[in-house]
Amino acid sequence: MRIAIIAITRNGARLGTQLRDGLGSAELYVLQKFAGQAGTGAVPFAGELKGLVAELWPAFDGFVFIMATGIVVRMVAPHLVAKDLDPAVVVMDDAGKFAVSLLSGHLGGANELACRCAFVTGAREVITTATDANNLPSFDMLAKEEGWAIDDLCRVKTLNALILEGEEIAVVDPTDRVRTAFHGTARLTFHDTFVEALQSGAKGFVFVTNRRLPPQAQADSLLILRPRNLALGIGCNSGTGAEEIAAVVDAQMKRLFLSLKSVACIGSAVAKQEEAGLLAFAREHGLPLRFFESGELNGVAVPSPPSAHALEAIGATGVAEPAAVLASSGGRLLLKKIKSGNVTLAIAEIP
Repeated sequence: MRIAIIAITRNGARLGTQLRDGLGSAELYVLQKFAGQAGTGAVPFAGELKGLVAELWPAFDGFVFIMATGIVVRMVAPHLVAKDLDPAVVVMDDAGKFAVSLLSGHLGGANELACRCAFVTGAREVITTATDANNLPSFDMLAKEEGWAIDDLCRVKTLNALILEGEEIAVVDPTDRVRTAFHGTARLTFHDTFVEALQSGAKGFVFVTNRRLPPQAQADSLLILRPRNLALGIGCNSGTGAEEIAAVVDAQMKRLFLSLKSVACIGSAVAKQEEAGLLAFAREHGLPLRFFESGELNGVAVPSPPSAHALEAIGATGVAEPAAVLASSGGRLLLKKIKSGNVTLAIAEIP
């Protein structure tokens, strides 16, 4: 986490120096007339605080403001987008008594950052998130820790409220991570199927799945968590555009009732590592690419017959299926190779 510490008083500059040295990977910005209190390495600023915050906001994952909370609220308000996109914001008083988690406590990491600030300075952390205040786990923190996507972030609040109210929540989780994370601290019941859970009479539902659910199954009290356990194997002709690749992937994912949010990575052949359309598709969806040599692809047993085209072009008996299997670390193919226009696609599930 890249952290910016901003101080506007003499005591704040001293406290900021202590924080910078204790947190690591932090940069300290100090009002110019107090820069001498911060020692070497601090960045002085002379302009308005408002302009500094606007400049730094996109560049850092977390902020520690050593100043009054009201000032901070006014400074950051114009930059807020969404709770899963905003950086962590912690506020400390310049006497170093409190470290307040102000914004993005769970997904942004402000609660954790406040605790770190308190540990370094001897302050008292102030965390107002209801689940944390009651020493309870939360579904958004579980998703963050596991690297899962959340289908509808607004529903986290509903489900976490049900935890606090002691209401029953029916869970379908093939990974069993929910049971481990909550270890009896909430009223959760566990079910093998979606239908069984929906018919249980519970007030809320949590499904951990890479599958799309029909609209009629999506109650307002249903939270869907997406484990990133799918790998795409993609082959394409030279010059294939990102739009064509996206259209093929989207069509096949919908046909199989799979969610794109559960895709962890894309596999392809080394010969395609400069393919602009493939690179653009991966970049648009924030997906890492793994490229495999033809020898590696040829070493994977796949159900489809060898591709004469791939063999002639790059010396590989196939691309999509073996790349999907390799990218998924030996996972099971959910979609055998299909060819559509200039694209071949296979999908494997990571064990």
